[in-house]
Amino acid sequence: MATFAKPENALKRAEELVNVGQKQAALQALHDLITSKRYRAWQKTLEKIMFKYVELCVDMRRGRFAKDGLIQYRIVCQQVNVSSLEEVIKYFLHLSTEKAEQAQAQAQASEIALDVEDLEAEKRPEDLMLSYVSGEKGKDRSDREMVTPWFKFLWETYRTVLEILRNNSKLEALYAMTAHRAFHFCLQYKRTTEFRRLCEIIRNHLVNLNKYRDQRDRPDLSLPESLQLYLDTRFEQLKAATELELWQEAFRSIEDIHGLMCMVKKTPKPQMMAIYYSKLTKIFWVSESHLYHGYAWYKLYILQKSYNKNLTQKDLQLMASSVLLAAISIMPYDHKHGAHHFELENEKERSLRMANLLGFSLDPKKDNKEMLSRSALISELISKGVMTYVPQEVKDLYHLLENDFHPLDLADKVQPLLGKLSKLSDKLSSASPVPEVQLEQYIPALEMLTTLRVLQQVSQVYQTMKITALSRMIPFFDFSVVEKLSVDAVKYNFLQLKIDHLKGIVQFGSQDLESDKVRNHLTILAKRLNKARSLIQLPSVEKVTKPPQHFPVLLEVIEKEHRKLLARKVLIERRKEEQERQMLEMEREEESKRLKQQRITEEAEQKRLQSEYTKREEQRIRREIEEKELEEAQFLLQEAERRKGKKGKKPAIEGEKVTKQILMEQALHEQLKERQEMERKLQKLAKTMDYLERAKREEEAPLIDAAYQKHLVDDEIFFEQQQQQAIEQSRQQHVGDLVEKNRLIRMLNDKNIFQNQVVSRREGEFERLKREREERLAELRAIRKQDREMRRKMEYYRRQEEARLIKLKEEEEARKLEEEERKRKQDAERRAKLDEIAEKQKQRERELEEKERQRKEALIKEEPRISKPSEPNTNKFVPRAMRKAAESVGTEVDTDRWRRGDRQTNVDGRDGLPTRQREADVPARDKYAPPTRKYEPPTRQTGAKYEPPVSGRRDNYEAPRGRDAQPPVGRYEPRSKFGGFGNRDERDRWGAGPDRERQRDEDRSGGTDNWRRPSKSDMPPSRHLEEQIA
Repeated sequence: MATFAKPENALKRAEELVNVGQKQAALQALHDLITSKRYRAWQKTLEKIMFKYVELCVDMRRGRFAKDGLIQYRIVCQQVNVSSLEEVIKYFLHLSTEKAEQAQAQAQASEIALDVEDLEAEKRPEDLMLSYVSGEKGKDRSDREMVTPWFKFLWETYRTVLEILRNNSKLEALYAMTAHRAFHFCLQYKRTTEFRRLCEIIRNHLVNLNKYRDQRDRPDLSLPESLQLYLDTRFEQLKAATELELWQEAFRSIEDIHGLMCMVKKTPKPQMMAIYYSKLTKIFWVSESHLYHGYAWYKLYILQKSYNKNLTQKDLQLMASSVLLAAISIMPYDHKHGAHHFELENEKERSLRMANLLGFSLDPKKDNKEMLSRSALISELISKGVMTYVPQEVKDLYHLLENDFHPLDLADKVQPLLGKLSKLSDKLSSASPVPEVQLEQYIPALEMLTTLRVLQQVSQVYQTMKITALSRMIPFFDFSVVEKLSVDAVKYNFLQLKIDHLKGIVQFGSQDLESDKVRNHLTILAKRLNKARSLIQLPSVEKVTKPPQHFPVLLEVIEKEHRKLLARKVLIERRKEEQERQMLEMEREEESKRLKQQRITEEAEQKRLQSEYTKREEQRIRREIEEKELEEAQFLLQEAERRKGKKGKKPAIEGEKVTKQILMEQALHEQLKERQEMERKLQKLAKTMDYLERAKREEEAPLIDAAYQKHLVDDEIFFEQQQQQAIEQSRQQHVGDLVEKNRLIRMLNDKNIFQNQVVSRREGEFERLKREREERLAELRAIRKQDREMRRKMEYYRRQEEARLIKLKEEEEARKLEEEERKRKQDAERRAKLDEIAEKQKQRERELEEKERQRKEALIKEEPRISKPSEPNTNKFVPRAMRKAAESVGTEVDTDRWRRGDRQTNVDGRDGLPTRQREADVPARDKYAPPTRKYEPPTRQTGAKYEPPVSGRRDNYEAPRGRDAQPPVGRYEPRSKFGGFGNRDERDRWGAGPDRERQRDEDRSGGTDNWRRPSKSDMPPSRHLEEQIA
């Protein structure tokens, strides 16, 4: 390996070698320099070296050398100057293309030169033998040897550049440009094999880009510029694939474009989507997928109509005709009938893939057989108004094949319309993505559809038809073709017919062995025989009016059989469900076992790969360490040899293994020897320099003194000359100034006059401005003084108002406090009075209750002596007047049942017992009985008139009013029966006032029905609530 102190030396050495014809040595020298680790810092000289390097690689067709050099140069330039790498690669591509074109121009036989199937394949021995044995012309052989290698090298150049530029965000544009040039190369020279490899290379680059996301200079596809470059590359690939008629690669390119759109979740521009759908129409038409071809045309039509405003009416008419013809060219049946489960699953997956490519989002869990179908497409076209743009011939063709019913002359009516389709075809304008619309390509499909429609309509009219008559009705094909179409239609359950060649007829109808007619044959026969018997022998009147005797038995048997059949059906269904459940469980278990085994296998494989990866990493690290040590040892050895001056010789390391330790010891020994030798030389040189310096100073001392004296004399002479020159210049300046003064003294008076005028004018102006300023300042002072006085007054008024409001607020609060204190005292006094009254009332009631208890005890003791009344006991209440009458006949009755204690205990029911229980406990003599005489007011024991127990009596009672009103004076009860308000109830049953006793007497004297319980209108609201709760 040649070493150079500077890169320029390597470049000069390479040019010298090229001049003497040693290009290989020059290339090797530059390669060693570029791959060396000493020159990893970019500089302009390295760019010149790379230009020379790629030029030599192209001249000698050394692609591997070029790839290694460009990779090393990319490492150097990636973070410093990426544009330099871009220039080198462009120069490399330019040289390779230029050489290939020159070779082709010299040969002038590109057809002969490029008849090789694979540019990367090596020459086989049989090809060499065949070229020597065959009678191939010398010129053809020379052309092949001249042109083909250059095109191989050009192809290798494209591959090298794409490999170097892959997944580099700083060189995306250059990567896209190289890919476009590679596509153009494959398209220009019809290189299909290379095109497939190129597509695979670009596809792998994108896969690696998504796989390794932690790269430093990885392109970001979410950026619009990067996404646009990648999409442009894929669309260029799609165009080249369609022009080369590589439909499989074109479809894979479509999938690549769709994958990019799904990856970044962005829709490209409408112009690019139009190209996408136009290419899809070609791909699906070639693959005979007429359904997806129709949907692709539909998407293209909708897209162009929505976004392309430059389309003419003729363009829309032709595109609408293509959409409609593509839709009706689809076969009216699918291929799912009778298919296996796996075939149906595959077809479903394929439909989902195609729907996604066409821009339809389907749910894979649902059955989407009706989503993308012929009927759905035609109905969509009608709803979108495509029929309005279609010419009349296409409309008539659509109506004949889809709507009309002409079984005998359908083909005759369709044939002239099909002949007109070729005349309707025409080229589109430049605004359309499709250059030309060829409607005649749909004629074969429409002829097959017409044949199927004829067979379908004839089968609805006829049961049998001769083959000759059917052949005349279908003029498009021979009967053999019609037979093939019929077989497919019958296979997929579109038609039901059978061809009998022996009789020469076609039988229409169901031919299935398991059809309803065959399965229910005996039932149909029995029904028809029964009908015939009834027509021949009419039933008698007795049989009609009187059912047979065995008819109930038959009904019972039929019912039993029906129940058995139902039970058998339920049993079969259960067994089926059980079998299905068992099958599902078995499948689930098998699936779980398979998943478990797969997981175990994957884990084992993962462990194996991890261990292998660890071993490889360890080996790689060990190998790198050894290589690094070997390089360092070689470098040390070379440095040692270089110091010795033996540049042309290399150390002999072949017989033994030279390690870094040995070389370091040798290098240290050599350095020690060199240091000692250098110290001896320096000592000798110091002695020599010492002697020379001393001799030199002894010789130069007198010369320095003489030179110094001479310099002093020269300085004195120079100083005197400068003094004389300055005096002369001052004298001349003084004379000139006097002349100038005499010339200007004539204008002195004029200057003084002008000065006085200017000063006087400016003094007047100054006085005026000063006076105006003082006036303005006086006005401002007055205004400010007025404003200040106003603010002071406002502030004073505001403070006075606030003080007044505060005083009012304090007075109001004091008044409220006094009022609250007074109310509190009044409430306390009133509560004290009320408590005193209540205590008195309770004491009085206790006394009354004690008297009543004593009276009852006395009555109980005297009860045997009392004679019973003649009338039966009615267990009802006896008023006090009736009790008095009873006393006259010897029966002692309670004379005071209207007292407070009895009313609360027995009437109101407030003793804690239910009402019915209290009534049951009351003796029969105490219950109410209808009065036998007129009611008389009750009297006390003294015989006086009844008076309520009140402490005082008012004739004109008025309710207390106001806050300071005192509570009413009278009977106080803690809980009133009729609408009481607790302990604060101050009302009596009959109110208050002078009419109190009269009203009470009237209520009591009304007989049985005059006394009543107060109604809800008489009760207070709280009593209403108590009644509702009860």
